[in-house]
Amino acid sequence: MVIMIKKILSIFTLASVIVLSTQHFTATAQERIVDRIVAVVGSSIILQSDIENELIQLQAQGYSVTANSRCEMLENHLVQKLLLNQAIIDSIEVSDSEVEMELTRRLQFFIQQIGSEEALENYYNKSILEIREDFRDIIRDQLITREMQMEIIGNVSVSPAEVRRFYNSLPEDQIPMIPSEVQIRQIVRYPEFSAAENFRVRQRLNEIRQRIIDGESFTTMAVLYSQDPGSARRGGELGYMTRARLTPEFANVAFSLRDDRVSPVFETEYGFHIVQLIDRRGDEVNVRHILMRPEATDQARQQARSFLDSLATVIRTDTTTFRVAAMMHTGDKDTQMSGGLVINQETGGSRFQLDQLSPVQYDAVRDMKIGEIAGPIESRDRQGRTFYKLLYLESQTAPHQANLREDYAFIREMAEDDKMNRVLEEWIDGRRARTYIRIDEAYRNCEFSSRDWVSR
Repeated sequence: MVIMIKKILSIFTLASVIVLSTQHFTATAQERIVDRIVAVVGSSIILQSDIENELIQLQAQGYSVTANSRCEMLENHLVQKLLLNQAIIDSIEVSDSEVEMELTRRLQFFIQQIGSEEALENYYNKSILEIREDFRDIIRDQLITREMQMEIIGNVSVSPAEVRRFYNSLPEDQIPMIPSEVQIRQIVRYPEFSAAENFRVRQRLNEIRQRIIDGESFTTMAVLYSQDPGSARRGGELGYMTRARLTPEFANVAFSLRDDRVSPVFETEYGFHIVQLIDRRGDEVNVRHILMRPEATDQARQQARSFLDSLATVIRTDTTTFRVAAMMHTGDKDTQMSGGLVINQETGGSRFQLDQLSPVQYDAVRDMKIGEIAGPIESRDRQGRTFYKLLYLESQTAPHQANLREDYAFIREMAEDDKMNRVLEEWIDGRRARTYIRIDEAYRNCEFSSRDWVSR
């Protein structure tokens, strides 16, 4: 049952990977495939080319394809179309900004995979704007489908008693093994920038601002000079954002702009910016910006390392604890209040399997003993800024069979997935009985997870 919910949910994760690849093959694939409708769900159709093109992409991305893969792909499409059909009936919608953000996220993923925006354009033989236009409706349907699914299972939860019953119902050979997991704390130190360096960057950005005011293109200036890699290649455009998604300083400037005026230079935790308004829509704003960061001197870098070296010595001599030192001295706001405890973004908890650590963390932690400190270690944050950190191994578990005492959160997730699966299966069974569904004869012998798809 747990496997089934993961399979149904995989519609959306695989679709996220496939959607920006499949249509590249459509023209060439259809030269070989005599296209036809293989299934109808309500008012939606599923084509043979939909199945074939996705299988081509699965193979290209290293997924194994079995004799039943076409059937599995079709069943995924059937579930997705059933959800989409009901979403249309229920008038479930997503905003344009949500579609644009998801489209941008996926395009950025593929740009990273293929190497550059230009390479992606060459791959499709289309401009980036044409690619966005091609996939906008597909992604909108996927987001609406996901919203429909959350309408069904979003409020599912399990009580502690349900978790215990679920665990006790598992056969011995189905209780998973948990690999070694670690908890780590960190203390982060960014090199300090001199007043002279801050002044230099402000002056440079003011010069660029004046060139834009004098008639040069903000977009061109962003491509040439912005140090925000995510937006620079798009001419500095960020897409529609609510105030909550921006830093307070950035939001205050962005939401105060009128027309296409260029803001004065201002500072955030990421560096110095200038911003130009593109459009404002309700509580969302779309701007383009140019980011420039001060550069740390070698002396400033050495001072950051020396500070952490001295702090590590103080901790090792038991003058203070790592947790207290992190609360007092770390430059990482996200972990300061927890005493430097690092959160696993995949699980939301504080435990990491070793293969979930970043390469830098893994190299430092793999040979450490509990209570040891490693570093200073040079690293970069998501904005590309260099910083240094100390790592502390808080705890490490040995590989073991999952149990309620040590792995309650993991087992609760399994139990919740199982319950979601049952709720979703019940919903699918009910809607399937009241929805027009036709499947081509060629697929009627498929080993679907439910024979109800073809028993009508």
